Amino acid sequence: MAMKHQKIKLWRQIKLWVTVAVAVVFWTIGAGFFRDLSATTDETYKGLKLFSDVIELIEKNYVEPADTKKLIEDAIQGMVHGLDPHSSLLSPEDYKELQVDTQGEFTGIGVSITTRDGMVTVVSAIQGTPAYKAGIKSGDIIIKIGTEVTKNLRDAVSRIRGPKGSKIIVTLMREGAPEPLEFVLVRDVIPIESVRSLSLKPGYGYIWITNFRDNTTPDLVSALEKLESGPTPLKGLILDLRNNPGGLLNQSIEVSDLFLEKGTILSIKGRQEKNTKVFTAHANVVKRNYPMVVLINGGSASASEIVAGALQDHQRALVMGTTSFGKGSVQNVEALRDGYGLKLTIARYFTPSGRSIQAKGIEPDIEVKQEPVRIKEKPGREPMLMPKEKDLENHLDAEPGKGQKNTKEPKPSPDKNLDKNPVPSQPGHEEESVDGLVSPERLEMDTQVKRALETLISYDIFKGLQQK
Repeated sequence: MAMKHQKIKLWRQIKLWVTVAVAVVFWTIGAGFFRDLSATTDETYKGLKLFSDVIELIEKNYVEPADTKKLIEDAIQGMVHGLDPHSSLLSPEDYKELQVDTQGEFTGIGVSITTRDGMVTVVSAIQGTPAYKAGIKSGDIIIKIGTEVTKNLRDAVSRIRGPKGSKIIVTLMREGAPEPLEFVLVRDVIPIESVRSLSLKPGYGYIWITNFRDNTTPDLVSALEKLESGPTPLKGLILDLRNNPGGLLNQSIEVSDLFLEKGTILSIKGRQEKNTKVFTAHANVVKRNYPMVVLINGGSASASEIVAGALQDHQRALVMGTTSFGKGSVQNVEALRDGYGLKLTIARYFTPSGRSIQAKGIEPDIEVKQEPVRIKEKPGREPMLMPKEKDLENHLDAEPGKGQKNTKEPKPSPDKNLDKNPVPSQPGHEEESVDGLVSPERLEMDTQVKRALETLISYDIFKGLQQK
């Protein structure tokens, strides 16, 4: 009888070990991929056996019942996070959010929301959307969606979005209103805009790129054509990449190519040959030879650093502001089973001159710090105590094998990180477009914009003097 009991126990251990090992393989490779993670070495075998022992002990002895699937998910997340701060396992919800954030539209009510003082707060309602037509205003606090109290930003986003034509009740608190306000809204298709533009004065344009999405390049071309077709020929352009957390790699390449006629835009180098590439500029039908100033700050990361670095190295633009974030790595997103995704760092990137900006950042040609302003929502505000790539735990070195990885306590990274394939912009925001924040009045109070405009005007004056 004892022998039979021992056999049953041994069989259970073997069955659990096999289940865990198979789970690790499936969770790691995803559909359509096969990587041999079998115990081909003694170390691999010992590691998998240790993992199965821990799972079994937790299942038997932990003070509360444990979800084995969640234990495995957390273990994989810890394994991937241990590589670098930009690699991670994406839950089905995060993976879907990532895909939405890189597309050109979604269905919702049309508000930009953020967390302020622990409350889900409206940044702005986008003109023409259900929220705008209903009268939702900047500063409104969302306390309920439907009949449920708003828990957090992610909860608000997931419940605000829904099928086109469906109704949603949003309850708000507004400063000066004696009681909460209730709005019944009908969801509609909301276009996502990542490009904002205006003319600062005749002949001088301003374009703000908030992040790099699928529609960024065509939207930028439209903005340029509008500025270029004005009554006064374009004498100078300010390209604002401050607080731009990055986005799609191909969009950063195409944006750079709009202002370059030849030469390297970017090179990426990974362990696999397929992840080692050089991207070059092409001659443009429309020649954009006017002087440019590119604005950057500590919140400029990833794809925005690619653009700034390319234009700086080719001496196509003067880079102004403060040193950028310093994310010089490229991530790829692979689809896994059951709706999960794996975001994995696959390469480092280098500017046209061969610079790696990883954990270093783009240094401006002219350093101009942002002076404090009263308007909190200004697009060009300098992040308070913004950490850099070099501050993140397990960050990559600028080049392979040089220096030691940072092992400090983890610090928050900027909202967005990725560069290749679907790349999230700002998770949690129903819509990042902040309509109404780009206006001459607001930019007149922006120290860095004012300095950039003065530089362009001065250049035009000196050029005129030289021709006399």
